[in-house]
Amino acid sequence: MAKKTTDGLSTPRRRSSSGTRRVLAAAKEAQAEAREPTFEEIAEAAYHRYLQRGGTEGADFDDWLEAERDLRSRRKVSNS
Repeated sequence: MAKKTTDGLSTPRRRSSSGTRRVLAAAKEAQAEAREPTFEEIAEAAYHRYLQRGGTEGADFDDWLEAERDLRSRRKVSNS
């Protein structure tokens, strides 16, 4: 409910800042848990796998899948 000011106009009530912070923190945490690895993150991890293999051609798809799997499993472990 809005409270009345001395000039008779209503101003919206403000939430307590600690309550707002808790809500924002919970929303941010839920978003981080749900976030999938981005294309760029997977591409970079796959490139590092390629370099670790000595830069040999022919396993780019496998590098991509392993990088994606690794990033997802790390997020699950860190969010637990």
